[in-house]
Amino acid sequence: MKPELFIGMLSGTSIDAVDCVLASFDNKIPTVHDFRSFAIPQHVKNLLSQLIRNESLDLKTLGSTDILVGKLFADSALSMMKAHNLTPEDIIAIGSHGQTIWHQPVADENESRFTIQIGDPNTIAHHTGVTTVADFRRHDMAAGGQGAPLAPAFHQAVLGSTSIPRIVLNLGGIANITVLSPGSGSPFGYDTGPANTLLDQWIRLSNAKEFDDNGSWALSGTPNTELLELLLNEPYFLLLHPKSTGRELFNLSWLQTKLEKLTGVCKPEDVQATLLELSILTISKQIKAHLLQGEILVCGGGIHNQALMTGLRNQLPDFRILSTQQYGLNPDCVEAVAFAWFSKQTMQGLPIDFTPFTGASKPVIAGGIYRV
Repeated sequence: MKPELFIGMLSGTSIDAVDCVLASFDNKIPTVHDFRSFAIPQHVKNLLSQLIRNESLDLKTLGSTDILVGKLFADSALSMMKAHNLTPEDIIAIGSHGQTIWHQPVADENESRFTIQIGDPNTIAHHTGVTTVADFRRHDMAAGGQGAPLAPAFHQAVLGSTSIPRIVLNLGGIANITVLSPGSGSPFGYDTGPANTLLDQWIRLSNAKEFDDNGSWALSGTPNTELLELLLNEPYFLLLHPKSTGRELFNLSWLQTKLEKLTGVCKPEDVQATLLELSILTISKQIKAHLLQGEILVCGGGIHNQALMTGLRNQLPDFRILSTQQYGLNPDCVEAVAFAWFSKQTMQGLPIDFTPFTGASKPVIAGGIYRV
């Protein structure tokens, strides 16, 4: 029998590419038939950056970018299908996360909690001819959850162990952990804070590079103790879980307010070194708060930053730190596979239990279905 095929797609905090995966789910560990990243054109990146920074925001820009991103996602799915000689009838559904432009899981009494992902699913369904599932976060928020992180529910389903204390660590723009400890109660997960986002944003501003290859620029500098203390003095790090965050908090404006408080001048490479130390310390501290030993399965783009990985190993010597590849999942595509899996659950009418990870009051059907 032919496997039931799903496509999962997302664009992450770095806004560098559309990650697209072709997957099937006949076994506990999904089968990844292909994974590709499709570059986002510079003019679309510029529009998305403008929206994410909440600068000169107008409805015309928002609406037109929503369609542009939808077409970009559709083209990515069509390229994947063409590479495998697949027709729309061969794909059960596309699970599209889209691009987050604002995530506000906590609000005061005069505001509402909300999250916005763009990349019009009607456009994706129409241009691909494939039923599309999208808008995965807002039902969870309607049920009182934070709408993030969602991937831990997938981590639990495919990477949970009955014998080994395990943490899944996703090193995206923001780091999140999923704690899967046998015999110690329900699993849980949350965003710990920055992984790559501040590193990427600072090197773009300072060196006009998209990312710090292997953390080499950070390693050329020296962490600034005063700056590190200012960065660690962020209330988010003290919040109890469930909690989630993003570029709405951890951005260049946030960093600039800390730099302005320094008594001296900090060289750009020293800032980068300090940001690397911030990621290492905040991630490792949260892990050690929950487990003393076990396995850490790492996924996300940060796994390729050797300076980040070395720092984490130094801080977590009692853990066996592995790539998710050791369990059959390419670390670069875990999140894309998650959204393919979410689309499968939704198409089957099955609720997903995000409650241990987002704080929602009950499991929910994740996402709306946009039929051709």
